[in-house]
Amino acid sequence: MPYFYVSLTTRKKIELNSLGTTAILVFANSAKEDLANKGISKGEQLFNILTTATLRKAKNTGLPVFHFSDENQIGNSFGERFTNAIASVFEKGFTSVITIGNDTPHLKTQQLKHTAKQLAKGKSVIGPSIDGGFYLLGLQKSNFEVGEFQDLPWQRFGLYHKITMWLQEESTALVKLPVLQDLDTEKDLKAILSFSKDLPTTLLLVIIAILRVNRSLYYTNQHFFRLFPNSFLYNKGSPLVSFI
Repeated sequence: MPYFYVSLTTRKKIELNSLGTTAILVFANSAKEDLANKGISKGEQLFNILTTATLRKAKNTGLPVFHFSDENQIGNSFGERFTNAIASVFEKGFTSVITIGNDTPHLKTQQLKHTAKQLAKGKSVIGPSIDGGFYLLGLQKSNFEVGEFQDLPWQRFGLYHKITMWLQEESTALVKLPVLQDLDTEKDLKAILSFSKDLPTTLLLVIIAILRVNRSLYYTNQHFFRLFPNSFLYNKGSPLVSFI
């Protein structure tokens, strides 16, 4: 069974949920599984932080949230597991689903709320990522067909183009969100430091620590001084490690 969270603590959250029967699906593996499959060594703490932050943002919308990890996904391939997770949420009676992963730290709760409002208008939504994939999908149950969705070129070049064409064919209107950076490799970690203004300090320190451990010392030191100009690197031990 997927992990299920509901938080309806404010009037605004209740009003948002009344826009339609929309749920959020967080499709994110455990830190151990991410560590085994992504090109980021020493990244277990990073993956835990990303998943916790993603679930918090999702729950802050007031919408029902379902978390599918490697512990409860069903299927042999990524496409099968992802398709089955979405179908499972639709089977619970929801008419639209917002799907996100855990690897896009710039994703905001407000963007999830905006997506829910677009879905309530009968539209579909996609959030493209820099690497040619996507970080968010907003799907209507009426447009979702298991076989067609599962047969898309998952984890292959051209996915964004194919899924955009599919959504445009199936939906009356497609809304595109801003392009965001996701985190799959050490190269992505270095790239996101250039867009670090809105990232939490704890996350930044973990990213810098990973890059330092993996021998990108000069590069990350320059970013450390830029991000934390009032900090000093003493010659006894690593202050980055002590901060985490």
